[in-house]
Amino acid sequence: MRTFVVAMRRWFEMRDHTSLKAWQEAHAVALSVIELARTAWKPYASALFFQLQRASLSVQLNISEGYTFGDSPTFTRHLGVAYGSAVETGELVRLLGDAGIIAPSALTELRERNARCQRLILGLLKRRRALRS
Repeated sequence: MRTFVVAMRRWFEMRDHTSLKAWQEAHAVALSVIELARTAWKPYASALFFQLQRASLSVQLNISEGYTFGDSPTFTRHLGVAYGSAVETGELVRLLGDAGIIAPSALTELRERNARCQRLILGLLKRRRALRS
C-alpha cells in the first residue's frame, strides 16, 4: 500500500488537472455548450440554457477542484459530483432535442462528447474506489 501512495503522490506531482482525459472532454463539452447558447438561444427556453451552462461548467470545475486535493477521498467525492453533473448535462441536451428547441441532429456531437466524458469520469471513479477497497 505504501508503494501505491508513493506512486500516486509522484503521479500528482508530475501532472496537472488538464492532463486528465476526463477534464479535456469536460472542457470541450463546456465550450460546445457555450457556443450552443450563443448561437441557438431561445428566450422561452432560457432556464434550460442557463442550467445546461451551469451543469457543463460544474463537470469541468469539479474535476479541476478535486484534483487539487491529490490522492484523497475528497478527489473521489468531486469526481462523483462531476459525474452527476455530466449526467445532468446529458439529460438537458436530450430535453432540448426532445422538446424541439434545437434539432436533435444538431446535438449529436455534443451528446457523443458528453457520453464520452461520462465514461471517462466513471472509469476514474471505479479505479479510485477499487484502489481504496
